[in-house]
Amino acid sequence: MERPAVFDVTFRDPGVLSDWELYLELAEQFPGDPSIPWPPCYRFKMRLVDVDEPVGGIEFRLSVSQFIVTCAGQLGFGVEPGFRGRRLAARSCRLLVPLARAHGLEELWLTCVPENVGSRRACEEAGAVFVEIVDTPPESNMYKEGEVRVCRYRLPVTLNDRGDG
Repeated sequence: MERPAVFDVTFRDPGVLSDWELYLELAEQFPGDPSIPWPPCYRFKMRLVDVDEPVGGIEFRLSVSQFIVTCAGQLGFGVEPGFRGRRLAARSCRLLVPLARAHGLEELWLTCVPENVGSRRACEEAGAVFVEIVDTPPESNMYKEGEVRVCRYRLPVTLNDRGDG
């Protein structure tokens, strides 16, 4: 599996991450916790301009470790049930592309369980390409929580791969 030549895990100002209706509000720059283990990550609240409460969340994990890239994914998202079907997860993933590029990444890996049709659709709507279904390690928390297999999707973040980066 190819890794970026330069990968910067230094937190930076993500700038304005917004489209016409949706914006990502930085909630936390989590430094990581090796005891779990969990990498440093940005955590954002998904917000809509006309709604007072967050409508979901998305996490950008600053890791190219085998486990994150293969099983957990570099982006993890969730949308509140009343706001599903509005492409919020896919749009949020696309809003994070410039930040991923600023960290030196050429691609992002997204994962979800095969049965989660909504998450699979969100990955594809974000522009990610299905790669494969893999088994999660039996010793991982994912496996212990019932996520024994995951679909892997590759989202290009360079201008060369999509032309619209």
